[in-house]
Amino acid sequence: MRPNPLRAELEYFFGAIRFFTRLPVPAWVGHSSEALNKASRYFPAVGLIVGALAALVFGVASLFFPKTLAVLAAMTVTLYATGSFHEDGWSDMVDGFGGGWEKAQILTIMKDSRIGSFGAVALVIMLLSKFCALLELDLATIPAALLAGHTVSRFCSTTLMRGLDYVRDEGKAKPLATRIGWGELAFAGGTALLALFFLRPLPALLGCVFAAAATLWLARLFRHRIGGYTGDCLGATQQLAEVAFYCGLLCKYS
Repeated sequence: MRPNPLRAELEYFFGAIRFFTRLPVPAWVGHSSEALNKASRYFPAVGLIVGALAALVFGVASLFFPKTLAVLAAMTVTLYATGSFHEDGWSDMVDGFGGGWEKAQILTIMKDSRIGSFGAVALVIMLLSKFCALLELDLATIPAALLAGHTVSRFCSTTLMRGLDYVRDEGKAKPLATRIGWGELAFAGGTALLALFFLRPLPALLGCVFAAAATLWLARLFRHRIGGYTGDCLGATQQLAEVAFYCGLLCKYS
């Protein structure tokens, strides 16, 4: 019996949701390394869902509470929905690159489940940066910014899977370690473009430029220091690209 292509794609999509979030997926969705390898194209689509959830929570909360509390509610729901998966990667990456000198040392520090001083400070700064950046946006722009920020930043992470090699023999991103193809990358990029629809063209462009610059800087750092990427590097890229995207929206030239 020939496999159903639509069912296979749905399995890849739901597999990405299960891997990157804590959101429920249908019971029939299987689990295999091959399926997760093909799920990387749906990484930005996961961001679309997480961003839409954040936008919805912000919209509802802003009807009853001040802007500060609404932004905090939106950030909290994304942390819960993803299990702070990418924030953990950001803190681990900063710990490793801040405290290690050689590749083996950096990888060992990043694998340690304990958070160090570098990671703790970086995590606080990251969360505060998101909070402050979102607060500076117009009330009506924040939902669209959340939608686009979460989606574009996940596309930025996906590009690392095309341009760099996975450097661990095992790890939480090992199932996604196969280098993504150009077609899959184009599909992921198209998803990211959809999320920009509700923003004005110039701010959206500047947001993408800032996110791309952050991604290129991290990619160069990863290649130079460890010769590729790990799962923590993917999470760190998503976090920095998200903040950079919000900063691009706030650029005075937009």
